[in-house]
Amino acid sequence: MTATPDVWKITSVADAAEVRAALDRVVTAAEVPPLERARFLTSLTALLRRCLERHGDWELLPRVRQDAEEEAGRLDVTVRPVGSMAPHPADEPALSCALPRPTEPTLDAGAPLTAALLHADEHTAAVLNLLDEQERLLHLHREELHQTNQGVLALHADLEAASRVQRELLEAERAARAEAERARRLLTFLTDASAAISASLNPAAILRGLADLLVPEYARHLDVWLFDDEQEHTDDDRPLPVPHHAAAAVTAARTGRPQHAATHPGALPGVDDLPPSALSPDRPLLAIPLMSRRLLGVLTLTAPGPRFDPDTSVMLVELARRVGVALDNARRYEQYRDTAEALQRAQLTQLPTVPGLLLAARYLPATRGLNIGGDWYDAFLQPDGSLLAVIGDVTGHGLHAAVVMGQLRTALRAYAVETDSPAEILTRLHRMLGHLQPELYATAMIARFRPGDPEVVWASAGHPPAVVRGTDGSVRVLEARPGVMLGIPMPFVYTDHRVDLPAGSSLVLYTDGLVERRALGIDAGIARLGQALGALSGPELQQDPQAAADALLKPLLHDSERDDDICLLLCHTVPPAGP
Repeated sequence: MTATPDVWKITSVADAAEVRAALDRVVTAAEVPPLERARFLTSLTALLRRCLERHGDWELLPRVRQDAEEEAGRLDVTVRPVGSMAPHPADEPALSCALPRPTEPTLDAGAPLTAALLHADEHTAAVLNLLDEQERLLHLHREELHQTNQGVLALHADLEAASRVQRELLEAERAARAEAERARRLLTFLTDASAAISASLNPAAILRGLADLLVPEYARHLDVWLFDDEQEHTDDDRPLPVPHHAAAAVTAARTGRPQHAATHPGALPGVDDLPPSALSPDRPLLAIPLMSRRLLGVLTLTAPGPRFDPDTSVMLVELARRVGVALDNARRYEQYRDTAEALQRAQLTQLPTVPGLLLAARYLPATRGLNIGGDWYDAFLQPDGSLLAVIGDVTGHGLHAAVVMGQLRTALRAYAVETDSPAEILTRLHRMLGHLQPELYATAMIARFRPGDPEVVWASAGHPPAVVRGTDGSVRVLEARPGVMLGIPMPFVYTDHRVDLPAGSSLVLYTDGLVERRALGIDAGIARLGQALGALSGPELQQDPQAAADALLKPLLHDSERDDDICLLLCHTVPPAGP
């Protein structure tokens, strides 16, 4: 084998053995670990064997690469047939080995091949020792793995038990959440249903709303049996039932307790069980008394499914109790309202007949709430032949407002006997109301008409301004500043104002319920009233003042919520009749 500093020539097995021995010394000197050293030399032997098997002469070029900033390097080995061009340094080497400590490859001062062969056995022994150590470690790892597997199996058993307990807890939690959600849903429904039935004071509307709420989710069918006030009562003040109702409803009416009728007991809280009803043999019935201060009737429900749920039955019993209270309130309201309206209408004036003046009046009670009993109009003759037209509105509503309104009406007529000045009459009413009802106030307006006098004297106590239509059809509002409301705790003297109303003119007095809207205010309503008055012709006003009054109301009522009384007094002047 011949060698150069850079290239080793391989022509025989001996040359290959010397090359292998030389590179063995290089990687040994570079302190390559035994396992990596054995892998490199084994790959080198295979590479040399392939070269010899291909015949011909070969060259082997070893090169050590080392970065300037690092102590370690790399041994690259490239082979080529003799006579080939030298490989470029950037070419991919045939074999490579990392060198922890770099050294230069050389064949000088090499050991004999026999020593190299024995040295190769040292590599094999090192690898075998490493394999023995790895086998020992593997055995230890197997023991540890076995112990770990036993622990894992035990842990799996514990985890399975914990998982089973967790599933049971989750199922219990899910059931509890479902129960809580169901209770929340029932409570929300009860709250919303209570608000819905309490919003109305009409018994028929309450019962219609109840049916819409319960059918079909909570009942397949609903029946309400209400007892009439004229119906005979037993000694314990419970009505005698009539025979065409279900036996459960009859029993509920007699006992005052909820009854459940079905083929099987319902076990519903606070509910008695009965045999199935002949009116509904296939589905359970639930008959619940409607109670308030007394027994008002019975609510009978047909189950929406095969049975009534206990929680739902509790909600239905509570809802029935609230329905009873709502029905009782609605009946009391109707009685109260009817009384207030009757008192109100009883005090309204039959309009007098006055030469040169046509009168028409309208009173419309509120259709919503208890806002009834405070508005009034009046028109009466004075001893001197003049006429006082009055409109007023007492704050507050109901019987109390109607009573105070009657007192004001009576006092006003009494004061008018002593003076014909509208301002003086209002001043006296102001002092009287402050002493009579210190926490109640009122607005009023008085207009005085004298026969043959086109001038009208008027005064206002905080009342909406009157609207005037001239003979030419023009409309204006009496904008003079009104005095304070009657009864305000402060001394006040009212002032008379004057307006010309020649024959063919109109004066409209009204209360705020006609023109006031929550979204628009009162000014827009007064403007609409003026437009309606201006749309009437003189012949319409003179020939049929009653129809003219209706024509004034019509455009202002179509969008009214009717939550307040409405009064209107139309005064139209005409030429005096001839002799």
